[in-house]
Amino acid sequence: MRPAYRLAILAVAPLLMATEATAQTGAQNPAPTMAQAGPEISAPAVRIAYNPEVEAVYKARYDDISTSGAGELSAYSPLEAVPGAKVRPLPVAKTPAVSAAALEAARAYAEANKSSAFIVIHKGKVLAEHYFGAITPQTGIVSKSLAKPITALAIGRAIALGKIKSLDQPASDFLTEWQGKPQGAILIRHLLDMRSGLLAQGFSLDNQNVWSRAYLHPYHERIILEEYPLTDAPGSIYEYSNATSELIALVIERATGRRYAEFIGTEVLKPIGAPGGQVWINRPSGLAHSGCCALLPAQSFARMAMLVAQDGVWAGKRLLPDGYVAAMKTPTAQNPHYGLGLWLGEAYIERRGFANASRGAPKVLHSEPYLADDVVMFDGNSNQIVYIVPSQQLVVLRVGGSPPRQPEWDNAKLINTVLRGLTPAKGDPALKPQRR
Repeated sequence: MRPAYRLAILAVAPLLMATEATAQTGAQNPAPTMAQAGPEISAPAVRIAYNPEVEAVYKARYDDISTSGAGELSAYSPLEAVPGAKVRPLPVAKTPAVSAAALEAARAYAEANKSSAFIVIHKGKVLAEHYFGAITPQTGIVSKSLAKPITALAIGRAIALGKIKSLDQPASDFLTEWQGKPQGAILIRHLLDMRSGLLAQGFSLDNQNVWSRAYLHPYHERIILEEYPLTDAPGSIYEYSNATSELIALVIERATGRRYAEFIGTEVLKPIGAPGGQVWINRPSGLAHSGCCALLPAQSFARMAMLVAQDGVWAGKRLLPDGYVAAMKTPTAQNPHYGLGLWLGEAYIERRGFANASRGAPKVLHSEPYLADDVVMFDGNSNQIVYIVPSQQLVVLRVGGSPPRQPEWDNAKLINTVLRGLTPAKGDPALKPQRR
């Protein structure tokens, strides 16, 4: 397979394809076939001219990612620090509510699938926490699309702080380049639920295609604002697009007057006791990538999931507006399995993909319904996933490299293994399986 084709499928859609390799291990799975990836979409022509030095940076990144053999950049540069809390370990449960056999079976499944970390938290207490290989609790895990729920939490915090009016505020109030254009109908909500109407994630063999430039260019925000085409009426269709999530960093910076890295570190991570890390920025002092490319310890993702499980409240303090987490967990008519940065379990589907279902992109196996009907997920490429079961105050995390292609990763197995071993306490709701 030619390197350019690997880039087109994997790097240009770095958070879409379940077969992308992980930066930590350098391991890789075969790229999807043309039939798996769907038909090629014509890439819009580039319209903005940049100076040769800027284009040289883009070309170097393009060449790096197309020849890396892992389907992604060999290293993110430059990086900006994301502040975090001075970590106080979560308490460990003295008498776990999940059986030792179930926890061991889940740990073994995680380890067999090239995981870097496996964590189970129940009612704020750790039931299991394992790291594999050279990974430690301090290691920054490459977020891939686990960055997308962070964008939803960031918007929620900005609303709580009065910097954004509501989810239904026009994005063009901050992305002023869109004022007076059809993109002016895009709401903040649409940037989070993938209904912006912007061009769906796709691929092209042209090294000047808009997908590559919207990801790798030192001015990727300008590419998205000024070149990335609007193909459908905002709110009318679900189309997975990294570009929509990448714009959240710009919305936050313009709404708050603060750097995205500083804002999520100070307003999201610190209040929940989560460690900080780093995030890729497109150029020195430039814009952070908010649709991908944060490097945070596994426990940071777990704690953010706990915040969702706790309805946006931490240690008695409301961090997200009342009703905001409910909105995150509410599907749209265009996609019953996606809310605001969250994937939703209900109703059962054997195979669920990231892209619009009509596009024929790869889909992840769910061999059986979830054993809890309120499961929601942070779900990203390489099957990095954080399951959240609010009714049980349960969080189960698996991050790491792409699992082996055989046996196929089962998106229901890890969480159901834990749930089968769970004994709800007296007064807790009984497990109610997902509808078929």
